[in-house]
Amino acid sequence: MRILLVEDDDRIAKALAETLKDRQYLVDLATDGEIGWDYLQAFNYDLVILDIMLPKLDGISLCQQMRREGYMNPVLMLTARDNSDDKVKGLDAGADDYVVKPFDLPELAARIRALLRRGNSTLPPVLEWERLRLDPGTCGVTYAGQPLHLTPKEYGLLELLLRNSPRVLSRSTILDRLWSFEDPPTEEAVKVHIFLLFSIAFGVQIKRALTAAKVRDWD
Repeated sequence: MRILLVEDDDRIAKALAETLKDRQYLVDLATDGEIGWDYLQAFNYDLVILDIMLPKLDGISLCQQMRREGYMNPVLMLTARDNSDDKVKGLDAGADDYVVKPFDLPELAARIRALLRRGNSTLPPVLEWERLRLDPGTCGVTYAGQPLHLTPKEYGLLELLLRNSPRVLSRSTILDRLWSFEDPPTEEAVKVHIFLLFSIAFGVQIKRALTAAKVRDWD
């Protein structure tokens, strides 16, 4: 899952980005509204987190612009001001939820999971293929009840394939969903992650699951 975080407070941005990355989300950080808008046009996001008080283009205006242009990404707004007027403005601008700073990180993470479920209402909360089980809520992966220890990229790749099975995924789709703007991969690095999951280290059964999910353009 790829999240755009638009926050100009460096301390809050770093803490929130680390929390999200620990939960296996891919996070792009924009420090003002105009950069946030540029990112939105360049990448596909599952969720956008917007601070209201942003330089150049504030969060309310950015959210309104998103909705006018047809961007239907779930939006979670952050603000330091706990008053009903701000909440009403944010929700009327098109935000889906609203959190007041300082916020509790576990609660914020739960709100993010709820918004992501809402944005993918046709998907089950736990992804399963035969005896393979991936729980996005806990970031846990098991096969036949035994835990599998995956790197963040391996986890993200497995989740992407399971969510899209049996759809065929292109190279550009995988790049867009798993690598950030600041951390572009080499083609060889991407292939390594793809084929590590196919490797015998995770067993024939998982190899079969990933083969069923299908990846296109990697030869």
